[in-house]
Amino acid sequence: MIRNNVAELLSSNKFLQEINLKGWVRTFRANRFIALNDGSTINNIQCVVDFENTDESILKRITTGAAVSIKGTLIESQGKGQSVEIQVNEIEILGDSNPDEYPIQPKKHSFEFLRENAHLRIRTTTFSSVMRLRSALSFAVHKYFNENGFYNFHAPIITGSDAEGAGEMFTVSTLNKENLPKTEDGKIDYSKDFFGKETNLTVSGQLEAETYAMALGKVYTFGPTFRAENSNTTRHLAEFWMIEPEVAFNNLDDNMDLAEDFIKYVISYVLKNYTDDLAFLDNRLTQEDKSKPMNERSEMSLLEKLHFVVENNFKRVSYTEAIDILRNCKPNKKKKFQYIINEWGSDLQSEHERYLVEKHFKCPVILFDYPANIKAFYMRLNEDGKTVRAMDVLFPGIGEIVGGSQREERLDVLKQKIAELNIDEKELWWYLDTRKFGTAVHSGFGLGFERLVQFITGMGNIRDVIPYPRTPQNAEF
Repeated sequence: MIRNNVAELLSSNKFLQEINLKGWVRTFRANRFIALNDGSTINNIQCVVDFENTDESILKRITTGAAVSIKGTLIESQGKGQSVEIQVNEIEILGDSNPDEYPIQPKKHSFEFLRENAHLRIRTTTFSSVMRLRSALSFAVHKYFNENGFYNFHAPIITGSDAEGAGEMFTVSTLNKENLPKTEDGKIDYSKDFFGKETNLTVSGQLEAETYAMALGKVYTFGPTFRAENSNTTRHLAEFWMIEPEVAFNNLDDNMDLAEDFIKYVISYVLKNYTDDLAFLDNRLTQEDKSKPMNERSEMSLLEKLHFVVENNFKRVSYTEAIDILRNCKPNKKKKFQYIINEWGSDLQSEHERYLVEKHFKCPVILFDYPANIKAFYMRLNEDGKTVRAMDVLFPGIGEIVGGSQREERLDVLKQKIAELNIDEKELWWYLDTRKFGTAVHSGFGLGFERLVQFITGMGNIRDVIPYPRTPQNAEF
């Protein structure tokens, strides 16, 4: 017999059909009503047991979390809240769940408690919705790039270069930690290591992606990246996924067009195809907001934020104009900002970015032409000699969600910038080669996938939008 799933049955009107359904018990009421879920949808289906003709030993084993197999008949529901239900003819317990030990009971649990039980939190309505949306967004990312002529490029996870220049990288080594080989000057001798040099987990696939864009035209990476930043904020992870397109012959304006079109596409995809999950998360956030003081409540609901992004053109503003706006705004003058803006050249914080989006322009914002000294070496230097063709996309509630730039395609300028930052040219010889042989204008950006999932689900902590978060002092599961 073909196995059915909850999603298809809830949308069916083929009454009296015989069904075979397997899933997990969410609740069991009055020895009669099972709320069953199999992961195919946020919604449960009600299964009505004939308790008078069901073995008592079976009834006792129908507990929250138990896995069951049900054979029965799909009928029109007599109760409220659902259009169909299953009249159970036969039930088999596939896996017991001890109610005295099972931690995910049908009640409200704190997110901290659920993080401690991350292997089971997917069984809650909230996390099943979040992870279904994460999966849908991953599909939408690949779908967008495939439809627009991009090739997926698998960047190496182990690398000998630091693309961001931050130095906060995890070392990859097979050396004996109890007896490390040393050079004459007392430093670790990485020539004795597996790769013959110091290597790390990558923070970005961008540099390698650039080399492929200069032959394939349009490429993108979508894979895990790592940052050994000792930060315990709600916005940082040590292991996270990055989406990084690189496009030959695209300038900064093209890059901004691509970022805006891409973001609107993936958000539109989930708005169209995952209405139930988004409606649940929207309601969850609305109820959560009601417990906050008035001045801390969101001005827009979750669904309003998503439509806000999709339906508004992104405002494009130079860094210089943004600094003028921030320097003269009330929160800055009244010292309400934690970081006061006094002069051109300041590195913008999340509070500044959110002010520009939520208060001043009231739409998503793309800032461009940042000071060169606060941006990475590979960004193209403008003719003024002090700014680079960088861009950041800013969203309501989250601040920066995308960072990118037109890349520096001129060999002499790139070598000068590398020298100024004391980066060893020998480490990037292959990257510099692309500026020797058929160099051309090209651009790209990086989007932290978890930041995107966080925005679309409304989850307040980035640890709750990845299956098993890796953070300082935490590598459980």
